[in-house]
Amino acid sequence: MLISINPDFPQGRLLEKVAGILREGGLIAYPTDTQYGIGCDLRRKKSIERLYRLKQRSTKRPFSFICADLTHISEYARVSDFAYRTMRRILPGPFTVVLPGTRLVPQIMLSRRHECGLRVPGHNIPIGLVKALGSPIISTTAALPRAEGEADAEEGESAPVASDPREIEALFKGSLDAVVDGGPVPGRDSTVVSLVDDDPVILRQGLGVF
Repeated sequence: MLISINPDFPQGRLLEKVAGILREGGLIAYPTDTQYGIGCDLRRKKSIERLYRLKQRSTKRPFSFICADLTHISEYARVSDFAYRTMRRILPGPFTVVLPGTRLVPQIMLSRRHECGLRVPGHNIPIGLVKALGSPIISTTAALPRAEGEADAEEGESAPVASDPREIEALFKGSLDAVVDGGPVPGRDSTVVSLVDDDPVILRQGLGVF
């Protein structure tokens, strides 16, 4: 199902329609300020497991997820004063921040160090979806497993991924419950930065300039 949503002024009824698909355990593709992602409701364990199978990805390599704002992040991660000040400077934007996770984060979404990757993209559609859903949305690149080259933040850049909604719909051939067409996106990775300590570490250089 292809659903076109205005990226500048997302239609509330369409955001709610997609949020309903997520509540029912669906997987969707959607635009961000970096590239098109695939995701599901963070609260749906079966959906998360389905996403891991779709991406043929080890559960030892957790996905990142999208929050609505910094207050929302503070529910899912332990945020120091330094991390908060830093995030105020760079978010919303093309960054993934790594922080220690709280108990609200499913175990499958935590690294072996109990850390997680969080995003607040500078794009109205994913933010609108998170608000309509009332829960974070998982975010991973819209690429097939054999083509993705997608790595943990420590392992470097990922390969180019599909950036056209119709191409994404064709690539996944019914494995997704909806594809949100929000127009063109840059088609580049986010910059991943660890804010676990008060000395930020860039784990992957992407679109965001730190």
